[in-house]
Amino acid sequence: MKNFKSHFTFSKEQRNGIFLLLVLIVVFQCFYFFVEFPAEDTSGNKEALSEFIKEIDSLRLVQLEKNKPKTYPFNPNYITDFKGATLGMTNEEIDRLIAFRKQNKWINSSKQFQEVTKVSDSLLNAISPYFKFPEWITNPKPKNNAVYIYNSKPKTFAQKQDLNTATAQQLQKVNGVGKVFSDRIIKYRNKFKGGFIADVQLLDVYGLTSEVIEKITNQFTVKTPKTIQQININAATIGDLVTIPHIDYDLAHNIIEQRQLREGYNSIDELTKVKDFPVNKIKIIELYLHFEKEK
Repeated sequence: MKNFKSHFTFSKEQRNGIFLLLVLIVVFQCFYFFVEFPAEDTSGNKEALSEFIKEIDSLRLVQLEKNKPKTYPFNPNYITDFKGATLGMTNEEIDRLIAFRKQNKWINSSKQFQEVTKVSDSLLNAISPYFKFPEWITNPKPKNNAVYIYNSKPKTFAQKQDLNTATAQQLQKVNGVGKVFSDRIIKYRNKFKGGFIADVQLLDVYGLTSEVIEKITNQFTVKTPKTIQQININAATIGDLVTIPHIDYDLAHNIIEQRQLREGYNSIDELTKVKDFPVNKIKIIELYLHFEKEK
């Protein structure tokens, strides 16, 4: 019991020390509560924070701008209800446009678009930069092109120029025949000694359509045809037949095989029954053949 009490028994020096400690504690507490300390200067931090917030806001605006739906060039003749509403048009303005188009009429300018739809000037100014009309509307070609001297009216045989002596410049005067086609015609003509046999050989010039060929033959024709020795189809060998354009060895074999079954051919039309015969080239093949049955 004496040992237990000894832990709570202090000497005079110890009691003075404890008292001094308590006094110091009370003094520091009072000092903390009643004395005002100068506030830290945070103006620099506030400015940095403000700049940071501005940067975040600018990035947010850029992202919002990117997310906005983009408007691409379009033909105003094909504006739908949804497209019109997206552009800011009213239902009445859209209905006027649709009613105009149902009459099979076309809008060809921004001014005409406003006349038909009755849109405001401000809306027209906002959307008209995106209008895209066909090339033939924005850049119309002159109706009378001086390059094309020859018209489509066919000439008589005497009036026509010889296709075997025509120059590239002369051919280019025909509507639809430019430098490329005129060069191809002359290059193909020069493959044969003596030139073309007949006008129909233009079908073998790559790229020429039937309409362009018709325009050419309205102004040109073969007046000095190449002289050839026609082959008798009923006596020809495979070697003879393969010298004819568009006939290869397989087709020549089929022609002779069919000739034996038919006991000869009487006309060019009978060749169309031969397997793999190029019917679209029959008029050219006919130039090199004649039909005479052996006695």
